[in-house]
Amino acid sequence: MSQGSHLERAYIKTKEKCKSKKLPQDVNVKAVFACNELDLKEVKVYGFDYDYTLACYKPSLDFLLYNLGRQILIEKYKYPKEIEQLEYKPGFAVRGLHYDIEKGILLKLDSFLQIQFGSVYRGLTPLTDRDVLQEYKNRIIPIAYVENHSKNAQVDAHSKMVHLADLFSVPEMGLLCNVADYFERNHIDYHPEILFRDVKNSVKSSHPVMHKIVAQNVADYIEQSVDLKKFFNRLIAADKKLFLVTNSPYKFVNKGMELLVGENWKDYFDVVIVQARKPRFFTDESRPIRVYDEQSGAHVWDRVSKLEKGKIYYEGTVKQLQDLTGWRGQQVLYFGDHPYSDLADVTLEHGWRTGAIINELTHEIETLNRSEFKENANWLQMLTQLIEDHQDCEGAEDQAVLAKWMNERDQLRNDIKCVFNKQFGSVFRTYHNPTYFSRRLFRFADIYTSSITNLLNYSASHTFYPRRGVMPHEYTSYFV
Repeated sequence: MSQGSHLERAYIKTKEKCKSKKLPQDVNVKAVFACNELDLKEVKVYGFDYDYTLACYKPSLDFLLYNLGRQILIEKYKYPKEIEQLEYKPGFAVRGLHYDIEKGILLKLDSFLQIQFGSVYRGLTPLTDRDVLQEYKNRIIPIAYVENHSKNAQVDAHSKMVHLADLFSVPEMGLLCNVADYFERNHIDYHPEILFRDVKNSVKSSHPVMHKIVAQNVADYIEQSVDLKKFFNRLIAADKKLFLVTNSPYKFVNKGMELLVGENWKDYFDVVIVQARKPRFFTDESRPIRVYDEQSGAHVWDRVSKLEKGKIYYEGTVKQLQDLTGWRGQQVLYFGDHPYSDLADVTLEHGWRTGAIINELTHEIETLNRSEFKENANWLQMLTQLIEDHQDCEGAEDQAVLAKWMNERDQLRNDIKCVFNKQFGSVFRTYHNPTYFSRRLFRFADIYTSSITNLLNYSASHTFYPRRGVMPHEYTSYFV
């Protein structure tokens, strides 16, 4: 009997075992997930970002930002008028990608800084594995190339790669890739870094216009939340303090919060700070906090010696917030959507507890819960183990069987990737490992969830426990 037939029998046996396995239970879409143990009994103060934390936006906002940015590219930066025909492609990019400013390449990295082949694009064109290796000479990107900028991911003169860690960057990347694709298709020479900075500045400078449009038609852009008011009421009933620190301007925030909570929304918050300029709010040593006059829309010059409920404050620093309130360390739990500008500094420098609101979790978990996905994921794991166990077999027939298994594994991995996003796959996983975005999220967030109101499923004294993961040197499972 040939070794090849022995391998085929092992394959059939493994396949039958896989089919007999019970599929894992569905994951609760509204669950809160723990990266670090968090006892809510210790939390006395709840802080919130606004955009994509309290206010979750409809897809219409992506189209608006894209169209406004495209208009500024044409009118201010004198880009070809033909790009007006380039429409936004929803679902092309995902959060957490890296953009190589020098090479003009959008790509996905894992937690080990490895490039995920099949998820590398110039414009709208995927690069082959050979193209990628020609560009980078290696599958692993040097850490200095990726992390040469500050931990807050601010683009400076030395940045070669930018991590796109928030949802506002998704339409920006859509515009960047569309314009690059237009230049490539029409054989127009362009400088990738100039294009990147022009698109970034165009989208950034469109924000004031976006704020006005959204404030005038708030229900067209913000998802209604029937439970947000209930969530605030429960926190107050549990004798918790609430504060809001956002980079957005007051009039914009006010219109959104009136929709979400009601005209009395400020009554829920002990402190409200707008145009905070995060991450500088968390990193600057001294920058005066000022009072915002709602009637005149101006900033009052008076010195602020205490923070009063009902007043709106502007700029300032976290040091002033802590000094004026006495809120410090693990008694504070702050929620935001951006791992860097919202969460990194407050946990690393100030010892606050942190929660990340990741809207994409809903889509990710709904995908994970599909029976076909579970079956494919199970079989991929067992097929990989089969390959690992028999990879040292020698002989042409054996190697042919192993090559066939490897091809099946490659196809399975691609199928699993594409159900999340055809171009870039899951926000949280590459083929082998967690993504770079996941690594940063798990480091800077104690808990994460898809919506702030998911916390209503837990008591105000709940303790979140992280799952005990199995390390490579430990038992495959603690249950025999």
